[in-house]
Amino acid sequence: MQNFRKLKVWEAAHLLTLAVYQISTTFPKEEMYGLTSQIRRASMSIPTNIAEGCGRDGDAEFGRFLNMSMGSVSELEYQLLLARDLKLLKMLDYDNLNSLLEGVKRMLIALIKKVKADKLKE
Repeated sequence: MQNFRKLKVWEAAHLLTLAVYQISTTFPKEEMYGLTSQIRRASMSIPTNIAEGCGRDGDAEFGRFLNMSMGSVSELEYQLLLARDLKLLKMLDYDNLNSLLEGVKRMLIALIKKVKADKLKE
């Protein structure tokens, strides 16, 4: 068990989620139960799964939750692209969110590799 708040990837994912919530307030009201909800859920799922994995017992469980976070990264990546193409996101906002997302993705990949390597050492 470890403290998720000490992980840089969790912190970056949390900041990404805050940014997604802030920017998605500009989406049309008719998207509240559609794309707005989906984008928020996917972004929130990334740090949530990291936190839940930290509360589990052992690297195997932690790694499983990190992989779920990675799935949510891919989901959010597409949803941001869709929001941009539907003109719900300004290009600058899309670029900023995508940059944050890419940073989280890189950190998550590195952590997954580390957890796998540590597991092989056992």
